Amino acid sequence: MIKRSYLEVLKTRLGEEPRRFIQVLYGPRQVGKTTIVTQLIKELPFASLFVTADNVPAANDYWIKESWDNARRQMQLSGAPEFLLVIDEIQKINNWSEVVKKEWDKDSFTGLNLKVIILGSSRLLIQQGLTESLAGRFETIYVTHWTYAEMQQAFGWTVDQYIAYGGYPGAAPLVADEQRWRNYVNDSLIETSISKDILMLSKVEKPALLRRLFEIGSAYSAQIVSLNKIQGELQENGNLTTLSNYLKLLEGAGLLTGLEKYSGNMIRKRSSKPKFQVFNNALMTVKVGHPLELIKQLPQMWGRWVESAVGLHLLNASIREHFNLYYWNESNNEVDFVMEKNGELIAVEVKSGKDSANKGIALFSEAYKPKHVFTVGTDGIPLEDFLLSSPVRLFEI
Repeated sequence: MIKRSYLEVLKTRLGEEPRRFIQVLYGPRQVGKTTIVTQLIKELPFASLFVTADNVPAANDYWIKESWDNARRQMQLSGAPEFLLVIDEIQKINNWSEVVKKEWDKDSFTGLNLKVIILGSSRLLIQQGLTESLAGRFETIYVTHWTYAEMQQAFGWTVDQYIAYGGYPGAAPLVADEQRWRNYVNDSLIETSISKDILMLSKVEKPALLRRLFEIGSAYSAQIVSLNKIQGELQENGNLTTLSNYLKLLEGAGLLTGLEKYSGNMIRKRSSKPKFQVFNNALMTVKVGHPLELIKQLPQMWGRWVESAVGLHLLNASIREHFNLYYWNESNNEVDFVMEKNGELIAVEVKSGKDSANKGIALFSEAYKPKHVFTVGTDGIPLEDFLLSSPVRLFEI
């Protein structure tokens, strides 16, 4: 079984360091958060208690205290000098952060060496709870979708397989039966994420509108589309503020985002047309609905899948490595992706067998003086090499 890099981080923080902070592990569904913690428990030299709020009523915040007390009891009975409590899907409990703060502070006051990991699937709700009550008491680890390198290592995938089927490890064994794979991704991954991580936990007045926005946005991944334009394709009317809020909820669940146009002016960035980008190409493949064999035979369409794969590689890395990701365009001239970190810019253009000439790169370079300009694909960094590498290292060149 593959061991993701997050495991070593947790082993250091919980196995080698003294009790300092609550460890918060969060990210999209089906990326292996629970597996990472299960692997960790087997490698730590002390005992643990794993509990999940999956089937606990949202109003039952006392459940957290009860679980915490149970961990204290087990630690006392064992006579162990340290113990680990893991709470999964904690964002489903109302007022969870206040209860966690109270119990953590109680152990800190009494000097009890009870270490804690919190797991969650909703990025927005986890971050909201942390900033409301737990300032100074936590460290976060955002677990992203699987990279091409990880899918290659675990399943022997080719780059074309990763572009087509994305990075869901649980779905990988099903790709030989494309319809079965599609059903699994749609029913067990997409629908569960929308139902449990968005609709059950956030105020959504028009669920059908949110679902339709996700379908259209996924189908248009790696394309710049005005929200005004897609209003005509939506089955229900919704104003731009509502659509923008729903897009933020989809981003928080690790499904779909809208990249902003790069500009030196923050207001102009926020008012720009979004460039839709899925976090995992499986979402795009399922929502477009065309057979993969047909997609691969159409160079222009396959080029969109390639650009989306580069985009999701950059997007997930931007969360792990803390850099900003944009696009840029002016009239009909475009730069596919713009990375920004500490005031430095890197322009990334994706080419998949088409003419590599691009006036947009020259115009962007003249206007914003990026540190580097890279082409991925034709006449540039080989696509597979780029997907196997860490994008943040481009800033070190």
